[in-house]
Amino acid sequence: MSSIEIDPPTPKLLIKQGAEALVYKTTYLLPHIPALLKHRPSKLYRHPTLDTRLTKHRCLSESRLLIRSRSLGIPVPAVYFVDESRGEIFMEWISGNSVREVLDEVLAQEGGEEVVDQMMVKVGAAVGALHAADIVHGDLTTSNIMVRNSEGEEIVGFGEREVVLIDFGLGAVSTQDEDKAVDLYVLERAFTSTHPKAEKLFQDVLKSYEQSYKGAKVVLRRLQDVRMRGRKRSMVG
Repeated sequence: MSSIEIDPPTPKLLIKQGAEALVYKTTYLLPHIPALLKHRPSKLYRHPTLDTRLTKHRCLSESRLLIRSRSLGIPVPAVYFVDESRGEIFMEWISGNSVREVLDEVLAQEGGEEVVDQMMVKVGAAVGALHAADIVHGDLTTSNIMVRNSEGEEIVGFGEREVVLIDFGLGAVSTQDEDKAVDLYVLERAFTSTHPKAEKLFQDVLKSYEQSYKGAKVVLRRLQDVRMRGRKRSMVG
């Protein structure tokens, strides 16, 4: 009787362990196609039926937001495959560094602001396009915006590279200006906590956002209110 050859399991490298999901670097279909696998494991503290329902809902919701965003030209990872029953999404692997890592590296250098100014314009345009589509990210931090590595061997400046919004696990469809303002507030806090010089750069993000989204003026006014509430909470503790 001839033996049956069984393909070895696809290697998975755990790169992030969050409260809701495990993120792995792996491959999809072929060994040379890198992919990101996001897996939402079962929560033993939840009722099995409820757990299954929530896992499916959140998995489908995130994948739909990514697919919708990409169809509108918003820079997000491509979705390869969704298995909502297992709580898994296979998506495009974005090779590069997070905006947080770029800022940490570049702003420590003399004249670093000029190097990343063009990148800030792209960040604002991407967020503006997202909000114009009535999609809010929910966790818009500098760690959840990637700067894609340039193709080939030619060295390209950070400002010339594509920025990609990632991790839509807390994302949602919303027409509310408040929700969009909170997105911006979270991003602003991420900028100011990254590096003192980044505060000015965030103004470049807002300028680009305003140019990219017709409803930006109302959202930016609401952002002022969100800032005030944030300051009051900080003072109260």
